[in-house]
Amino acid sequence: MGQDRTRSTPRRRPPGRRPASPRSGSGAGAYLAIPAFVVVCLVLNAIWPLSVWVAGVYFATSVCCFVAYAVDKSAATAGRWRVPESTLLVWGAVGGWPGAIVAQQTLRHKTKKASFRSAFWGTVVLNVVAFVGLASLLLSGVMAG
Repeated sequence: MGQDRTRSTPRRRPPGRRPASPRSGSGAGAYLAIPAFVVVCLVLNAIWPLSVWVAGVYFATSVCCFVAYAVDKSAATAGRWRVPESTLLVWGAVGGWPGAIVAQQTLRHKTKKASFRSAFWGTVVLNVVAFVGLASLLLSGVMAG
């Protein structure tokens, strides 16, 4: 009686590639921050009308931030020079964080490193608080003056 001696050989991954692991911490739920910010903008706009340039600034910085993430992902995959994390965080802090969220989710990039995720979400909070604060100060000054 013969035994089945066939074994499945383990798949080998290319050198320099880590095994796939589930993403942690920042999944598709991260997208919810974008509509939540839109609601904040709509509420502010109901109180003090916002200029259309505000949306333009967020859109432009988001596109730039998305491109920076894409360049970094490409460099990481190819083993080339990387975009510094501080650059990615600054782009997010100045308003590009919606583009960063889209890049993180669609490119599957910068979603695992806990220290980066914490710093990133800190920049999102900082940006939104600064936006609300500046909008309130500037627009209430315009209304009073």
